[in-house]
This record gives sequence, C-alpha cells and structure tokens, in this order.
Amino acid sequence: MSADATTPAAFTGFPTGALGFYAGLEADNSKAYWTDHKEQWERHARAPMLALVDALEEEFGEAKLFRPNRDIRFSADKSPYKTHLGAFVAAEPSSGYYVEISATGLRAGGGFRAHSTAQTASLRRAVDAPASGQRLESLLDGLRRKGFEVHGEKVRTTPRGYAADHPRIETLRHKELMVIRDFGDPDWLATKSTLTRVRDTWRAIRPLNEWVAEHVENA
Repeated sequence: MSADATTPAAFTGFPTGALGFYAGLEADNSKAYWTDHKEQWERHARAPMLALVDALEEEFGEAKLFRPNRDIRFSADKSPYKTHLGAFVAAEPSSGYYVEISATGLRAGGGFRAHSTAQTASLRRAVDAPASGQRLESLLDGLRRKGFEVHGEKVRTTPRGYAADHPRIETLRHKELMVIRDFGDPDWLATKSTLTRVRDTWRAIRPLNEWVAEHVENA
C-alpha cells in the first residue's frame, strides 16, 4: 500500500479542480484559503495522486507524498503551504522517481539528489572517468531528445581539481543530477492516460537511476 492506510480508488486522471485549487493557493497562500478549500485539495489533488502512485507501486515501489506545509522556520518566505503536490519513490537512498501536480499542470522526472559533499565528489569522479562519464552523457542526451530537461544544483565555476576544458565540464558542475519532463496541462491530464505518461517517463529514467546506483557511493 503506498502512502495511505486505505486502498485508493482506481486512477482516472487529475481533475481541473486540482489546478484550480493551486491557482487559488498561489493567489492566497493563507490558512483561511486552505481551510475553505481543503476538501477540493483532498478530492482533486491528493486522492488522484494516491491513486496514481498506487497504480505504479508494483513496478517502481512505494511512494511518499510530500506534506503540504512548508518548513518556514529558516525562510524569509512565510507562506505556509506548498503550491504543488509531489510524490517520490526511492530507487536507491539518493535517487528515485518524482511526480508533481500544480497550477501549471503535471511534471514528472527523477534522478540523483546529493545528501553530502562526499556523494557529490563521488558523482564527479564517475563523470570524470571516461567509460562511466561517456555513458552518462549518452543517457542524458537521450533523455533530452525525449523532452527532458536536466536539473540540479550546480556551481558556476570549474569544480576544484578539474580542468575548465574538460569534455564533460557542464555535467561536472552539477552537485546533484535530476531530469524533469514538464507536461503542462494537456487534454489527457484529466484522463487515465496520465498514468501511462508517468509510467513511460519513469521507465525512461530508470537507466539513469541504475547508473547512479552503480557509480555513486552511498546512492
């Protein structure tokens, strides 16, 4: 069972009410708005997300839905709620699969998020090594051709210990490495076809997560 104590209903898509809820939350990120519209969030965003990840669980594993509340303890932005709902499936301790619904629609992706400087150093060693580095570049190029964008925190300068003219310098700048496909709000979002789109997206990312598991320490 993924992320909930009760069995979710079969996934039939994300209703337009999910996007409408988050559009309203962006305009009025307040406890009053959340309280007044919580039922809309439950029915149009959370319940479909639970159903989606439940349908994907057999192939990819159990998902975690992120909490709607923001951690504002150390943030200048005191808005209490996140303006999206995300779910994550861990493939390895530091890599996995992600899906998100917000006012702008659907995003899905995954990859490697570093939990320490040692993991970033391990990633860079694997990028630097000819065999593993070239394999990674081939994977990333293939994902870009499929409509993915490469994300992840990176340094603007050359990482210490590597040459500025390194053939994979752009990838070496990354501290972590994720790929995201932004679907927006297509006609099929409110249908069960969304399940197929997310499943195909995660399958496309699997080789990247396997690369991380093989080459990045503690991943």
